[in-house]
Parts: sequence; structure tokens; C-alpha cells
Amino acid sequence: MKTNDFVKRTVLSLVMISSVLCFVVQSCTAQTTKAMAWISVQGSRFVNESSDTVIFRGVNIRDPHDLARSGHWTKSHFEEAKKWGANVIRLPIHPRAWRARGAEAYCELLDQAVQWARDLGLYLILDWHSIGNLSQEKFQSDMYVTTVEETQTFWRTMAKRYANEPVVALYELFNEPTVSGDRFGDMSWSAWKQINEDLIRVIREHHPKAVIAVAGFNWAYDLTPIRTDPIQAPGIVYVSHPYPEKRRAPWESQWEKDWGFVADQYPVILTEIGFALPEERGAHVPVRGDETYGNALVEYAAGKGISWVAWCFDPAWAPAMFTDWDYTPTRQGAFFKKVMSGQ
Repeated sequence: MKTNDFVKRTVLSLVMISSVLCFVVQSCTAQTTKAMAWISVQGSRFVNESSDTVIFRGVNIRDPHDLARSGHWTKSHFEEAKKWGANVIRLPIHPRAWRARGAEAYCELLDQAVQWARDLGLYLILDWHSIGNLSQEKFQSDMYVTTVEETQTFWRTMAKRYANEPVVALYELFNEPTVSGDRFGDMSWSAWKQINEDLIRVIREHHPKAVIAVAGFNWAYDLTPIRTDPIQAPGIVYVSHPYPEKRRAPWESQWEKDWGFVADQYPVILTEIGFALPEERGAHVPVRGDETYGNALVEYAAGKGISWVAWCFDPAWAPAMFTDWDYTPTRQGAFFKKVMSGQ
């Protein structure tokens, strides 16, 4: 009889301990997998599910495929971006890298990015990182070569895979569309607009809530056609890459005329900004500049409610934000770290 009582008490104790442990594990899991708020477009603003305005301030990283090959595709890399004050990370996915790794293997990298970002409370931008004329298939170099068909397939894959994932905040259709005579051929705005509207339909078929980003010509600098002929689709945001040498200082009035006016009606995000001192490694047109440009741009963007993403949170891809994998800041890295962290 005593033995039976002992067994009963032991079993009861084990059940209670198990219940407590289960509660603790479930609580911890709930904390680490807390859902991110969906981002949507409301007038000229990015908003969350509470209709609060969201301003993105973040960084580009190197192509995930290249980071994985070099051993730097790690959660700690995302953690460091978070420490610098970023709330968004842009993932530049080059067509050549997408083909080299294969769609499913590349998606596995993106799945990791989604999990890391969710754990850290970061949003992601998926960027089909090509430069050139998609219509005539003329590109800046081999790494950017793609087709309309491949681009549509890529975005169909992304939309299906991340339709229920709020961490993926923006789908940036094409990095830097460019037309200029013999090298890149010709393409009208109406033709480019049609290509983008077709891509938007591909995404929306599988992901109706997707926020989709569209860039203009001149290496994604010029948004002047939006004044009279905007994309015919809801939930669209516009992209510009206003590097320092795209215009001469003083910049502000020219920015307003070239792309800033769009922010009066639609959300605008500068998915590449940055500068390199002329003597720094990798300095080239149009990125040569200094903090004078940096201050002018972040102040202009703040005044218009414009989001931005600095290029590039990497020691090799210029203009670089740090010099080594100890994350020693360059001049522009120190500048944007200070701004993002609110110092």
C-alpha cells in the first residue's frame, strides 16, 4: 500500500513538472517566433496593421549566394546590422547567382534569412538584382543577364513561397533599369510600365497583399514619368538610387524634381544610397562623395517621410560600410550607423 502511494505521488509529481516545462518551452517559443506586423501602403505612407507610419532605415548586404560561398552567410551578420540600427535588410539576388545555386537551394538561403529576420524583428526586401534593359536583353555585365520569362518565374516563385510571410516587406521587381543608346538599347516608359504591370499581376495572383517596388530609368534614379503616367496598380511604391554624383550639389531642388515629388502621393524608398571617399577602394562614378551628401540626403528624406537603405553592409562591395569582418566602419559606415542608431 505504501509502495502504491509512493508510485502515485511520483507519477503525479512528474506530470506536474512536465506540465510546467511544457508551459516554459511554449512561452519561450512564442517569444522567439513572435509574428511581425504586415506592411501595407496607405496613401504616401508605409503602415503597419495599426495604421502607424513605418519609415525604413536599413542596409543592403552582399548577394546571399556569395556570402554563403565565403562563409559569411550567418545570423550574426544580421545581428550586427540590427546593432547598427537597421530595421530592414535588402537582399540583392543576382540572376546568375540564382541560376548557379538553383532555385530550391537559393530559396533555402532566403528561408534562413526570413527566420533570422523574424527572430531579430527585422524586415526584408527581395531585390531581383539586374542592371540594364530587360526588354531588349542588354545588360551591364554577365551577372545581370536575365529574361522577362525568367524574371516572371522568379517572382512567381517568391510570391508563392512568401505569401504568408510578413517579414518579406517589399518585392523589388528590377534593381536598375537603364537605357542609353548602343550599350543598353532603347525602351519607352510605356513599354517598361507594361513589363512591370505584368510582373505585378504575376505576384498578385499568388500574393494579393504584396507591397511591390518599381524603379525608373537612369540606373533607378529618374522617376519623372510617374508625374503623368504612374503604374496602374494599387499598393505600389517607387524606388530611386540617388548616389552623390547623379546630380551636382546643391542637390535638394534637383532631387525634388527628379524623384522626390513622388513622395507627395506614393511611398518612396531609396533602396541604394551611399558614398565613398575618392581615395577609398572601389570609389567610382556615381558614388564618390562624403558626409555633405549624406547629411543632405538623410535630412531631405526625413522631411519627406522617405525610407532608405544604405549600400553596402560588406567590406568588399563598394561603397563599403566596413573594412573587415570585425565590422570596423568606413567613413560612410560610421555616418549611417550614427544616423540609424539615433545618435
